[in-house]
Amino acid sequence: MFLVTGATGGLGRRIVRRLREQEIPVKAFVRLTSHYRELEDKGAEILIGDLRQVRDIERACQGVKYVISAHGSGRSPQDLDYRANIDLIDAAKANGVEHFVFISVLGADRGYEDAPAFKAKRAVEKYLQASGLNYTILRPAGFASNLLGLAETFRQTGIYVLIGDPKSRTSIVSTDDLAKIAIDSVTVPGAKNQVLAVGGADILQRQDIPRIFGRLFNREPIIINPPLVAFDGIRSAIGFLQPQTQKALGTLRTLLANEFFCTPGEVAQLEEMFDMKLESLDSFLRRYVGI
Repeated sequence: MFLVTGATGGLGRRIVRRLREQEIPVKAFVRLTSHYRELEDKGAEILIGDLRQVRDIERACQGVKYVISAHGSGRSPQDLDYRANIDLIDAAKANGVEHFVFISVLGADRGYEDAPAFKAKRAVEKYLQASGLNYTILRPAGFASNLLGLAETFRQTGIYVLIGDPKSRTSIVSTDDLAKIAIDSVTVPGAKNQVLAVGGADILQRQDIPRIFGRLFNREPIIINPPLVAFDGIRSAIGFLQPQTQKALGTLRTLLANEFFCTPGEVAQLEEMFDMKLESLDSFLRRYVGI
């Protein structure tokens, strides 16, 4: 039995789907207000709860062999990225869970002081490594599924807003590939007690993304490229009225200001370890936008 948190998110939903396609039992931890009907129809056991409540986490971990922590923080990195994962690790250990898979972020170990989500995930990584549980920590460079909304906007307008350096490098992973890797991590010997960078098949420049959109929809992209200093100005202005929002935007600024990509060697290691060929961003988008 697997437990998947964040089961209605872009990654979690794919993990649950893949498990059910293999007829593997899974508990899907969901919020009451989330859209979980599809997962229920596929045969997942639905566990409605709140990750900020220890009793809900303890109930979720009962009778579970593997845990995949795939939930995001939204605006509450301290509550969800950190505290919920610490409680989840403790409950997993208390219930004899055999393997814990944690979805972190590429660059969590770089010491970005202005990024609350990065700091929280790094603290969880350290706690998990010291917990005594078998673990796999996955550090994705970015989810391809996060670009689907931008692709639809581009389809309608041809406009793509690119803040900061357009030549900054990234290697966005197919969210379907990441789901497979997360599941297989509990049985692949080489993944046990490892921290793995996870990227896509190609190292891209950020300006390549609207160009891929342009090819998909057969239209010339209109790229709006405000400098990072413009973002900083807006963030500072927000800070006068909403200090917490200003702090939360530090994670976004970190993502905009730095490069997040996997080396060819890291990609080759993943492909060999998990016996797969990583999908390109172009291929992922073609499958999902119906081109």
